[in-house]
Amino acid sequence: MVKKKLLIALTLVAGLVLGACQTSERAKSADSEVKEIIVVTAGDVRPFSYEEGEELTGYDIEVLKAVDESLEDYSFIYKKTSWESIFIGLDSGHYQVAANNLSYTAERAEKYLYSLPIATNPMVMAVVPDSPITSLDDIGGKTTRDDTGTSTAQLVEEWSEEHPDNPSIVEYSGENVTKRLIDLEAGQFDYLIFDKVSIENIIREQGLDLKVVEIETEGNPMNYFIFADDQKELQEAFNQALKELYKTGKLEEISQEFFGGSYLPDEAELQ
Repeated sequence: MVKKKLLIALTLVAGLVLGACQTSERAKSADSEVKEIIVVTAGDVRPFSYEEGEELTGYDIEVLKAVDESLEDYSFIYKKTSWESIFIGLDSGHYQVAANNLSYTAERAEKYLYSLPIATNPMVMAVVPDSPITSLDDIGGKTTRDDTGTSTAQLVEEWSEEHPDNPSIVEYSGENVTKRLIDLEAGQFDYLIFDKVSIENIIREQGLDLKVVEIETEGNPMNYFIFADDQKELQEAFNQALKELYKTGKLEEISQEFFGGSYLPDEAELQ
């Protein structure tokens, strides 16, 4: 009987110690701050960022989710907005990260922080099959459609500045790239410049009768995430996690799933 009482007492003590340890762990977890990071996207650029049901997915989004799993001090929350509001939101502090099939421009780099490249994705031009346009040299006097503030619109504007006697015309429609490609096929304008992955994916999914023309452009045909200028610590932690995803093959897996092939930058680009 004495032994039984002693055993019960020891069991109670052990339970109290275990409970104290668990309480301590819960307190530690509560004390450690997890910073919520708002990631903004237009969510209309398949296969980079789009809605499936009510959930955002796509290459950019799934890379972010994979990074988020390894960043214990951060938790990513995803918000949709219009393209024009993305950078306004970064400037005002409403958002900390932008993910929207983003390329590099010197103007953006002066205001924001860039991640390491997440994909390689050269610009191409879509035209109707019988179009006389076979290169950038042929866009003089021709019309394209675009959004304000995009690298593609900037490319055309700079080309026109270099060819003032026969500039190309940019109509700012505000439509997403899928709608613009449909309108291009219908003959509403002459050509559209966008990234290769998106154009080929949309043409295939929509069954559009369009031709893809390879073009030569200056600069870096890569995709990135952009951070607000006060997110240096997050940028550094993010880049380190991105390198690990590259090494483990997770980035390759996501690329194959959403692009149907390997569109990763060379490993040297991630150093």
